[in-house]
Amino acid sequence: MTPALEAAYAEPHRRYHGRAHIEACLRELAAVPDLSERDRRLLNWAIWWHDAVYDPRRADNEDVSAELARRDLAAMGADKADIDEVARLILLTKGHAVAQGDRLGALLVSIDLSILGADTTAYDAYVAGVRHEYGHVPEDAFRAGRARVMRHFLEAPVLYADPTFRDRLEVQARANIAREIAGLEA
Repeated sequence: MTPALEAAYAEPHRRYHGRAHIEACLRELAAVPDLSERDRRLLNWAIWWHDAVYDPRRADNEDVSAELARRDLAAMGADKADIDEVARLILLTKGHAVAQGDRLGALLVSIDLSILGADTTAYDAYVAGVRHEYGHVPEDAFRAGRARVMRHFLEAPVLYADPTFRDRLEVQARANIAREIAGLEA
């Protein structure tokens, strides 16, 4: 998208949250039917900027990414309503919780979490990438923290807010997460 985004997604500490993740999300978006041109554009921008700032030592990555999107999109001439919507969508990726009836939010968080429902080889590569990104965290602390995060996902009534993603990926995602938790706790 922009040279700054290209550089951000090429940062050396990124193993999962890099350009390949963005491209995978864009492929998922491309397969979604029945979107208006505006909705597709908003989701495209939200995907590009949702992990623009990614530092595993920070707790405000989504907030800073949303602000970066606001600045960059304004500089590109996007209108305020579109900028506000993109920022709102990016902030949803913080907790992946979406209000009932929020189709764009449901699509974005489902696209972002689509890796959880990938085949086991792709899922294991994702897990290895995340572990590398958190290389500064001692193994025991990482295992406990990661198990807690993944257990939170597993205990959710549904992982995918969008019903099409849920139908396609939910069963595999739950199996992947359960397998990962078992490995973390072994």
